[in-house]
Amino acid sequence: MDLRAEVRRAMAALGQPPPRGGRGATSDLSIDEALLLHSVGWEPVELVTGVSVTSVPWGVWTWGQGEIAAASSAYAKAMAGAAARMGDECARAGGLGTVGVRISVEIHPYHIEVALVGSAVRPVGKSAGRGRAPFVSDLSARDFCLLHSSGWEPLGLAFGASFVYAPRRTALTTFGQAGQNVELTNFTQAMYQARELAMERMQRAALAWGAGGVVSVVMGQGPMAFAAHAVGFTAWGTAVRVGPDGHRHLEPTMVVPLDDAAVMFQASSLRGEDA
Repeated sequence: MDLRAEVRRAMAALGQPPPRGGRGATSDLSIDEALLLHSVGWEPVELVTGVSVTSVPWGVWTWGQGEIAAASSAYAKAMAGAAARMGDECARAGGLGTVGVRISVEIHPYHIEVALVGSAVRPVGKSAGRGRAPFVSDLSARDFCLLHSSGWEPLGLAFGASFVYAPRRTALTTFGQAGQNVELTNFTQAMYQARELAMERMQRAALAWGAGGVVSVVMGQGPMAFAAHAVGFTAWGTAVRVGPDGHRHLEPTMVVPLDDAAVMFQASSLRGEDA
């Protein structure tokens, strides 16, 4: 590949006016990401969003045992609703999928908020094919280009979550552990249970698409701020699989950054001169 020629071609494509009756693309991609997309034959189309707010039944965060099924279900519904709305917006814009998606999740006592913001993309000059739903991914434009160049394709956003009660310690155990550095096995066991359930759900969603794996996985864990006796584990990533042309081996490319934020030393000091 002639890298200089590819960059020139991408810059020329960005400088072309939109077709008659059309409009310019709006995205939150950086300039180098837009150029990279063009170098693999793709282009940004529009900035799209997906939002969903799902209620959590009152009283589910009180003391109990096992998984807090209602909260886990609310999380799954909120994520699925937000991803579906983003996919609908992407399809209306003529995109084949979304990249660079930023995911914001807020868990409150009585509702869960999920907001997705990203850029719809498509092959240059083409619209989404009929009968094929656009993919939603949290891949950056750079990662998408690398994945595309190696013969892989994203399928969708796979996610899983679980919220579990941490069992109460007995009064005798609490008194005996006071002032000691000991493991709180009730929280350890709850965290392991939440993690296993969440990861299994994410992997099950990926397998339903026929994916070969999940990449760019983001995980969150810990007790709820409003319910310290409950712990949660969340995970999401992009389900991917090998494309119809098979995997392509990529040769590594050496890159030397020239935009260091701080100058570590003056070059003249190598000659023994004063800076």
